[in-house]
Amino acid sequence: MLAKDSKNLIFRRIPSVDSLLESPSIKSTLLTTPRGLVVRAIRQVLDTLRGEVESAQRANELPDLELNNVVDQIVRRLSILAQPRLRHVINATGVVVHTNLGRSPLSKGVIERFRSLAGCYTNLEYDLGTGKRGSRYAHVEEILVELTGAEGALVVNNNAAAVLIALDTIAKDREVIISRGQLVEIGGSFRIPEVMRKSGARMVEVGTTNKTTISDYESAIGPETALLLRVHASNFQIIGFTEEAGLEELVALGKKHGLPVMEDLGSGCLIDFSRYGLKKEPTVQDSVAKGADIITFSGDKMLGGPQCGIILGRKEIISAIKANQLNRALRVDKLTLVALQETLYTYRDKDRAIRLIPTLRMLCQPYRSLCRKADRLLGLIGRIEEDNFSVRLCDGFSRVGGGALPLEEIRSRLLCVSPNRLSAPSIAESLRSYNPPIITRLEKGQVLLDLRTIQERELKIVAEALTEISKRSKTP
Repeated sequence: MLAKDSKNLIFRRIPSVDSLLESPSIKSTLLTTPRGLVVRAIRQVLDTLRGEVESAQRANELPDLELNNVVDQIVRRLSILAQPRLRHVINATGVVVHTNLGRSPLSKGVIERFRSLAGCYTNLEYDLGTGKRGSRYAHVEEILVELTGAEGALVVNNNAAAVLIALDTIAKDREVIISRGQLVEIGGSFRIPEVMRKSGARMVEVGTTNKTTISDYESAIGPETALLLRVHASNFQIIGFTEEAGLEELVALGKKHGLPVMEDLGSGCLIDFSRYGLKKEPTVQDSVAKGADIITFSGDKMLGGPQCGIILGRKEIISAIKANQLNRALRVDKLTLVALQETLYTYRDKDRAIRLIPTLRMLCQPYRSLCRKADRLLGLIGRIEEDNFSVRLCDGFSRVGGGALPLEEIRSRLLCVSPNRLSAPSIAESLRSYNPPIITRLEKGQVLLDLRTIQERELKIVAEALTEISKRSKTP
C-alpha cells in the first residue's frame, strides 16, 4: 500500500504545462499545431496521470512519468483531438438504417449535387421567373406531388417535427382520437402522447392495446374532436388476438363527421418492398390513394434520403401548416433540400432507384450477390496468422433498422471472426479503433461482419484491418 507521503512525492514529479511546452518535441509540434489544441492535449494527459497516481495501490501500478513517455502520450492525444468528431465509419452490423450510424447514406448523385451547389449561391428563396422572393419548399413540393399523387407537400427537419406542426395546426386546444395500440415510442424517447401534449392537442384514447374497432372511434367523437389520428406501428408488432380499424374505414368515418384523418407512417416508403422478398409495408402512395388528409413520414429511413420530415396532404391543410409560425423554427436548409430533391428525382424510375440509392440497394441486394462479395473479402484477407483469431464465412441475417419491419430478418452472408488468444470484445474494440472505425456485432462469443452493409469500396479497408490485428503480439 502506497503511503500518502509517497504519493505526494510522485505528484511533484508530474511535469507542469509550461515545462512540457518548452520540451523540444512539443516546440516542434507547435510549429504546425494551434497552441490552444496542444495545451488542451497536455492538460488531458496530465489529468489522466494524476488520476492514475491517485488510484494506485502499489508501486507497480504507478504510471511512467519519464518525460519522453509523457510527451509521447501528448502526441498520441493530439492525433485524437485533431480528428473531426464526426467521422466516416464502416457499418458491418447488418442493420441497414442504423440510427446511431447516421441512418441512410446518400447516393453519388446527391454528393455530386452537393459539390456543384454547396459552395455557391442558389435560388433557395428566389423565383427566377418573376425576380422576386420565392418559396424554398417549391424545390421539392412538385416532385413529391408527382410521385405520390398528393395535392400539396411540405418538408420540415424530421418526422417528429412533422407530427408536431401538423397537430399544432389542425388540433391545438381540441381533441385527437387515437387507438391505444398506436401510442408508440421510438428511439430517443419520442412518444406520440408527449408530442401531442406539446402541440396543445388533447389526446382521446380508444379501444385496447390489441383491439380497436371503427365503432370505438365513432363513439368517442364529440363537439371538441378535431382529428382522427392513425400511427403506423413501425417499430413493434402485436400478434395473436388483434383487430385494427383500417385507413379506409377511418377516412369514411371522417367524411361522415366532417373530420380530417392523419396518418403518421413513421419510416414511410415509395416502393413496394414485397417485390424484393421483404414484408409488405404500406407505401405513401397507398395512404394518399385511400384518402388520408395528412400523411407524415421520415426522409432518412426507407426513403433513403437526408434527415427530414415530409408532410403530404390536402392543399388547404398544407397551406395552413406552412403559415404556422412553428414552420420557421422547423424549416430545412438548402443542403437538405438538395439531397431530398436529388433522391426524389431518382424515384421517377423505380428500378434505377433500387440501383442508385444505397439504402434501397442494400435492402434489395440478393443473397447470391452477397456471397460473391463475401468471397472477395475473404480473398483480400488471404492467409492470416490464426494465433489471435480465425476467419470464415457463414450465413446470417440482416435487419432493416430505423424502426421499420422489426421482425423482418433478411438472409445475408457474414464474415465470422472466431477468437483464439484475443477475446471477441477485444477484437471488436480493435476494429472500432481502426481508421476508419469498423462497427461490428457480437453474437455467441464471435465477431460478425455483415456483408450487406459493408460498401464495395470498404472491403479492402476491412481486409487490411483484420490482417493487421491478426499480427498483434499481445492483447490490447
